[in-house]
Amino acid sequence: MYPPRSFPPRRPRLRENVNEAIRVREVRAVFPDGSVQIMSTQDAIRKAQELGLDLILIAPTAEPPVAKAMDYGQWQYETKKKQHEAKKKQHIIQVKELKFRPNTDDHDYEFKKNHAVRFLSEGNRVKAIVQFRGREIAHVDLGRKLLLRFADDVKEHGQVEGQPRLEGRNAHVIISPLKGGPKEKDKDKPPQRPPQAPPGERPAG
Repeated sequence: MYPPRSFPPRRPRLRENVNEAIRVREVRAVFPDGSVQIMSTQDAIRKAQELGLDLILIAPTAEPPVAKAMDYGQWQYETKKKQHEAKKKQHIIQVKELKFRPNTDDHDYEFKKNHAVRFLSEGNRVKAIVQFRGREIAHVDLGRKLLLRFADDVKEHGQVEGQPRLEGRNAHVIISPLKGGPKEKDKDKPPQRPPQAPPGERPAG
């Protein structure tokens, strides 16, 4: 039986860009009272610890790098909060598919067109697909006409990326949202007033 092996105690893992993990010789240190000093990293760490704080490297590419004396837990919380806010504001563009048949009736067409308007207004792309089944493939021209009609009906909200394309038994067209949002015709025009009768004349009626 082999004797138990003894391992040296693990050193605590240094936090990245905090205190002793900062590998630059000097920093532009920012302290809670608003003072800013260019000093050696060790002196800045020592001064931060005297204040009961950590020295955190916040701008490593600056010349010299900028480090701030603050509570590490608070800095971590603020960093995660900023990342969360940035993620909320970030919009991921999706491609929404709408499927038609060459003989799609008007009610179904209007229903899907309204969906497309909503998708485009939300900043997403729309892929309109006409599916041909069986002998319907002989009427590709009907599918093309439907796609061109669809693109024209939503042109106030999106622009077509190229012409309708046929792939296998499907024809499709992709529409991207307008950069400036939907066109709002006559939005800024003042309301029209009824014509006024010349002085001395009574209005007709």
